[in-house]
Amino acid sequence: MKISLYTVSYMGIWYDGPALGFEEIVQRAKDCGYDGIELDGKRPHGNPMDLDQRARARMRSLVERAGLEVSCVAANNDFSSPVPEHRECQLLMVRELARLAADLGAKVVRLFAAWPGVVIRDGRATYDLLRAPSLPYEMQYPFLSRLDRWNFVKGCLKEAAGFGEEFGVVMALQNHPPFIRHWKDIYDLVQEVNSPWLKICLDLPMMTQLDKDSVRQAALTVGKLQTYSHFGGEYQRDAQGRIQPRALDFEKPIPDYGHFLGLMREIGYDGYFGYELCHPFVNERHELMGIEQVHEQVKLAREYLGGLIKAGSPGS
Repeated sequence: MKISLYTVSYMGIWYDGPALGFEEIVQRAKDCGYDGIELDGKRPHGNPMDLDQRARARMRSLVERAGLEVSCVAANNDFSSPVPEHRECQLLMVRELARLAADLGAKVVRLFAAWPGVVIRDGRATYDLLRAPSLPYEMQYPFLSRLDRWNFVKGCLKEAAGFGEEFGVVMALQNHPPFIRHWKDIYDLVQEVNSPWLKICLDLPMMTQLDKDSVRQAALTVGKLQTYSHFGGEYQRDAQGRIQPRALDFEKPIPDYGHFLGLMREIGYDGYFGYELCHPFVNERHELMGIEQVHEQVKLAREYLGGLIKAGSPGS
């Protein structure tokens, strides 16, 4: 298993500091020991509208010269709208991201079923305006049934799988809310589409049940469909110098990545885990932290998961 750095972490919207350029992110990933780069398919790093063939060739060359690879291109799509024009715009973007992935040598495009997006206010990102309890996802189109949305999503996933076949990249559906309720939803959608070009991105932190039995059931059921995964959060060193995850949500347990990695080995998964810092990064006084603290998190995250992977290696 390998570890990639997701460019969303350096967009300049989660912390007090500028976005890093793609070349700087590649160098940061190399210096911290990452194996690859996950490219977010939007500005400032990966919107295909901004990248002509010369720019794509330069990006691929930068990554390869650093001894890395582009592990995944991440779409920020919503396939659940009842408005055909909305879905068609989303499909067009996913098709162009599949083309971009092929140009960069990436083998995976990560998909959402329905991504609500983020709001940028005064240069900083917030989820609150789109995820507040007073604005639930279901209220966007209150006349729609869940089955309506399911069929919209499934129809688009079928087309997206066709784009994957066209460009030779696998589409990986992530277990991310709001439309996706739990891992079984993505499993069912992938089974119903029934294409070798549509597989699964099962992320442990996105699971609604984190007890070991539930996580084991998910991993073993997904099995060979598992194609990509993420880890996130924040990290710190304890008094003994060991790296430990910080608790960010006191209503949820910290994900047990050691257990999850063991299950991934059991199902034969040998792909990537992408690290993402994709939440407002604040200190105990709720003040935005700076980019140097982001650098430290990127380094600690790589060391943390790398240590778990190494500890579980054969002969260790």
